[in-house]
Amino acid sequence: MLTFELDALSTLALALLLLGLGAQLKKRSYWLRQLCVPAPVIGGFGFALVIWLLRDQQLLNLTLDTSLQTPLMVAFFTTVGLGGSLGLLRKGGKLLFLYLGACWGLALVQNVVGVSVAKLLGIDPLLGIMAGAVSLEGGFGAAAAFGPIAENLGAVGATTAALAAATFGMVAGGLLGSPLARWLIERNKLVAKAEAVGSLKAFEEVVHTPPSALDAATLLRLLTCIVVIMVLGFWLGSSLQQHLGIVLPSYVGAMFVAIILRNLNDRAQVIEMPDHAVSTIGDVCLGMFLTMAMMSLKFWELEKLGLPLLVILVVQVVIMILLCVFVLFRLFGRNYDAAVLCAGFMGHGLGATPNAVANMGAICDHYKVFSYKAFIIVPLCGAVLIDIVAIPMITWFINAYS
Repeated sequence: MLTFELDALSTLALALLLLGLGAQLKKRSYWLRQLCVPAPVIGGFGFALVIWLLRDQQLLNLTLDTSLQTPLMVAFFTTVGLGGSLGLLRKGGKLLFLYLGACWGLALVQNVVGVSVAKLLGIDPLLGIMAGAVSLEGGFGAAAAFGPIAENLGAVGATTAALAAATFGMVAGGLLGSPLARWLIERNKLVAKAEAVGSLKAFEEVVHTPPSALDAATLLRLLTCIVVIMVLGFWLGSSLQQHLGIVLPSYVGAMFVAIILRNLNDRAQVIEMPDHAVSTIGDVCLGMFLTMAMMSLKFWELEKLGLPLLVILVVQVVIMILLCVFVLFRLFGRNYDAAVLCAGFMGHGLGATPNAVANMGAICDHYKVFSYKAFIIVPLCGAVLIDIVAIPMITWFINAYS
């Protein structure tokens, strides 16, 4: 069997090529666009599948140096923290808090379900957490970040299981969100009428501020902030582990330092931090780090986990549907906006924010009525504010069951 080893730079170059290939395939495929499958998943997952088949046939064994994956991951979650302006919460109104509370509650439910079903099936509870909020509400980013931590704590195949679960959730969230919302509307004979934005008007103006140009000075300023925050985050994580025995993922410290500094800066206005520029840097880092994570998947580790993992995920989907139908639809107001919010909740509760937006867009296109509330609240909660509570909760569960 041929054996190849790629160094860190070669692995990064391969990741960039696969990221570009994934973007082109998504651009040309209607179904990949409809399911909102990210370009890194398309390129990286396909590559890992080919390598697995070649390895299974004793033709090729490829070793990748993914040492650059960790700094890219930490940089991405630092940008998530820099986007976590708590000032937006005050402008969001009651419905924003209800929706955000539901998101935080879902993280707890998914972790409890994952651990409970894993114990019933006789597998490591850490694998149940990987098939909980880590991969579902957390998506591919959290799955790629927490998987190696669980493996270091003894859960064999945790990264592959987490990313496989995230793929399952992405597809399930994309397929089920819109039909569920349409069923709620038809069953309850709702009038397809969106409520006025009202108190969310100021919130909408903050969220939808037109972006300015991303010039060299802005890029340099933000990169400096991000790298300094990463260093402070690594120091914080190391100190907590050394003095308190608390094991944090490498990026959690950086994310919380970023949140604190962002909100202090909102008051003092020391550094200009355009949200669109922060988001752009985060997207680039996420694309590279996630492609590396996907292309290094070890599918052969799923042989013993396949059926138990599937059982956990099916239970998670059923609970999500019941939660939307019997709890959240009523909590959000039992109206057209509530149904659209449920479509979004299914999208990012099982997959990612792009799934949520696609689900809501499909419903609004069908009924020719745009839900301003849903399109203001869901992207912000799904992309940023969930992590403020969900990530510490995941960290606690991993520490508790390791």
